[in-house]
Amino acid sequence: MSPLFRRKSSAAPQDRLVTLIRKPGCHLCDDAQLVVEKVCGELGATWEQKDISADQALHDQYWEQIPVVLVDGEQHTFWRVDEDRLRRALTE
Repeated sequence: MSPLFRRKSSAAPQDRLVTLIRKPGCHLCDDAQLVVEKVCGELGATWEQKDISADQALHDQYWEQIPVVLVDGEQHTFWRVDEDRLRRALTE
């Protein structure tokens, strides 16, 4: 197979960044954080959280979808985070 047609291998989980976009007092955000912490902890992936109440651009973009999870800056999911789906996104 030509190198041009080979699929690029995904980065290792340790080289990935998961971002949880949330707001204070949000029970779905708390649930999402538990899943993100668990999966990232197991796989060694880095994760961060951002608060839409402290960032107008994030608020404008995501306020109807909170919580939102990004993987490497791309939207992965919103509202509810599925543990298995996040794990697959970080390992495949």
